[in-house]
Amino acid sequence: MPRPDATAAAQSESTAAQPDMNSVVGSDDILMVTLDTLRYDVACELAAAGRIQNLAPHLPSGRWEERHAPGSFTYASHQAMFAGFLPTPVGQGPHPRLFAAEFGGSESTANGTFVFAESNLPAGLAAAGYRTVCIGGVGFFNRRGALGSVLPDLFEEAHWSPELGVTSPTSFEAQVDLAERVVAELPTERRLFLFVNVSALHQPNWFHAEGATADHGDTRETHAAALEYVDRHIGRLFAAMSSRRRCFAIVCSDHGTTYGEDGYTGHRLGHPAVWTVPYAHFFLEGPR
Repeated sequence: MPRPDATAAAQSESTAAQPDMNSVVGSDDILMVTLDTLRYDVACELAAAGRIQNLAPHLPSGRWEERHAPGSFTYASHQAMFAGFLPTPVGQGPHPRLFAAEFGGSESTANGTFVFAESNLPAGLAAAGYRTVCIGGVGFFNRRGALGSVLPDLFEEAHWSPELGVTSPTSFEAQVDLAERVVAELPTERRLFLFVNVSALHQPNWFHAEGATADHGDTRETHAAALEYVDRHIGRLFAAMSSRRRCFAIVCSDHGTTYGEDGYTGHRLGHPAVWTVPYAHFFLEGPR
């Protein structure tokens, strides 16, 4: 059964820095955005240079938090995150988690952790009364076969099309358009958990750099241009998700990627550029 709306006093105790997810769940809408393959160093450079003007105001002091990815590629990382294992803060833990499946002996389950009996977060939030929706991006969300169905099948509603995928130069615009429709069509009283896997940063990303061609290939610079592209449109996503009530947002990378460092290109390998990711969570205030 859905939990009742939290009172204003309960909400005031749930700060962005240390949210009490037991007051968030059942009261706020929840948005999770994975910027697939986004590197921590590139994300930080763009924030410092003022090149992500829609994202930066939501980052604590305008900076990304450095964290360690739970996996070195999309499938492994999302399986972990959907079990409550979001990217881990740097430094020795245990670090209290926002969400956790019931698991005996868990040292990272704290008083403010939302604990669910189900095996995954979408199912846990569905049991708490949320409509759970996935807007897929990379191939592990395309439902073209059994493997591509595992992650989207965790949700009550899941979307994917080539227009949302890695080969589309306008993938994120299409994802935001779809998100706006999802929000508009949902009854106001129904809480929403929306997950968006952003494919724009994943290879190929050369087409996000002005004047680039396929012959130039993907580079660290085109990776940065892809993040700028996402930033130009993410304000619409935030506006849609906070149009009905306050929204708790998680924006992070699932893993990084390499562009020739130490002889490596790509991910699913043990390199600091892959394991180190940017992370942020924050509240998007709803209508007054």
